[in-house]
Amino acid sequence: MARNLYILAATLLLFALVSCGMTLLGPTFQPGLPGNGSLWKTTALFLTLGGLVVALFGVMTAMFEQVDRRAEERRLRDRAKRRPGH
Repeated sequence: MARNLYILAATLLLFALVSCGMTLLGPTFQPGLPGNGSLWKTTALFLTLGGLVVALFGVMTAMFEQVDRRAEERRLRDRAKRRPGH
């Protein structure tokens, strides 16, 4: 699950970089597209914030998955110690 969130965050941040790059291009390179740089800056800002929030969720998900995995390993190890003959 965390890997999917990391991929989504990377995609959003890549689109944010593209949107940021569009602010540097003049209106001659973007016929038919909004030439106003503030629209691209706003889009880049929202995509960056979205990417960072998704990355945070990915980190938190990975941490909780690791905690669950270690708790399961500890439970199995304790159960094996309590068995007679071990």
